[in-house]
Amino acid sequence: MNNCLDFEKPIIELENKIKELENFAKENEVSLDMELNILRDKLENIKKDAYTNLTPWQKVKLARMQGRPTTLDYIERIIPDFLELHGDRVYGDDAAIVGGIGTIEGIPVTVIGHQKGKDTKENIKRNFGMAHPEGYRKALRLMKQAEKFKRPIITFVDTPGAYCGLGAEERGQGEAIALNLFEMSGLKTPIINIVIGEGGSGGALALGIGDKVCMLQNSIYSVISPEGLSSILWKDATLAEKAADIMKLTAEDLLSFKVIDKIIEEPLGGVHKDIDFVAKGIKDYVLKEIPNLLKLDHDTLLNKRYEKIRKFGLYK
Repeated sequence: MNNCLDFEKPIIELENKIKELENFAKENEVSLDMELNILRDKLENIKKDAYTNLTPWQKVKLARMQGRPTTLDYIERIIPDFLELHGDRVYGDDAAIVGGIGTIEGIPVTVIGHQKGKDTKENIKRNFGMAHPEGYRKALRLMKQAEKFKRPIITFVDTPGAYCGLGAEERGQGEAIALNLFEMSGLKTPIINIVIGEGGSGGALALGIGDKVCMLQNSIYSVISPEGLSSILWKDATLAEKAADIMKLTAEDLLSFKVIDKIIEEPLGGVHKDIDFVAKGIKDYVLKEIPNLLKLDHDTLLNKRYEKIRKFGLYK
């Protein structure tokens, strides 16, 4: 998968045409300013039309994009003194989950997130961001450590779902996810969840229980993939685009349902166009929410978290 999606091809072609004309004008010392300005205006209009009216399926594609920044990309920019910790103290270390400690503007935090790869070799190492039980147990170990030392927890969610292979099931995949849900609901320290790409099923929820939940503008969050839903409903995985349209998996949908609290803006075209802009948005949100959450006593913190979770799916 490259960094150009189908609906972006006209944009890429026009950008390349503009570059060719710029190089031609420079090499031949001729002025093509009028022609270039017309093309640049046309390019901006095409971009606005393409990126401000994205369909749910196009957002699914953006969320899955190979070039989309990962958990470690954000950690590098937000928590420069990050120290990664490894292992679940039971079976091994799962590279699909990264976690550790660091500080944000002097505030000690524990950070945990799904980690995808940047190329095929790294994706194989990271199992495409699909964690095994030891990954979720590592995450829980670090969360319990954070509670002990009164550190707020920040989680980055970006996974197609938990790994469903034979070995993962033999080592208790379902139990590991369920235990995380149970323990996170009662952790006596603030938790902020950030969906940065795919928020897929129980694999996402195992890092997704928190006091504040936000999503990047072009991320998705759902109980199943569009391909999975279309396979169940219509016995045809090729109808994934149709499934995405009815799943209500976009950030805007989930904000309207009050499943999340905030949408963090992405630049036109997606976060890969300007990761520093998005990283600043995440950092600002975290720095705004953590002090407010730290002011709450444990009972109030847990009661508010409980009430938040209980309201999911409540309809009148």
